[in-house]
Amino acid sequence: MKASENFKTAIEKYLSDRAQGDTAFALHYSKASKNLDGCLNYIFGEVKKTGLCAFDNQEIFDMAVKYYTDDSIGKPAPITCRTVVQTPAPSDLFTQPEIPAAPVKTEPVPTVKKDVKPAAQTALTLFDL
Repeated sequence: MKASENFKTAIEKYLSDRAQGDTAFALHYSKASKNLDGCLNYIFGEVKKTGLCAFDNQEIFDMAVKYYTDDSIGKPAPITCRTVVQTPAPSDLFTQPEIPAAPVKTEPVPTVKKDVKPAAQTALTLFDL
């Protein structure tokens, strides 16, 4: 397994920032039995178990935190895979989204008109009283 440097850096930065702000997590983060490579192997194993190929950043960060806080997780086996780290584009309120070059034309679907009979009235109305 060879994680990209961007992926390693993103996970490591998140964990170190969290350890600085959370003293309870800092104790787990400093364990000698846990390391970044094991954390990455754990994340890859969990991702492989799901069968999915896209995750939100927070889902991956939560897996990393779980690796350090859950003592029942041993040394995960390495997994061969590739990682992609993409930062979301900043939202710009003044720029219009790109319009596709060729709009897709669809033919209208003919509607079938059915004769609808009014339902038989079984309840009394105000006028029946």
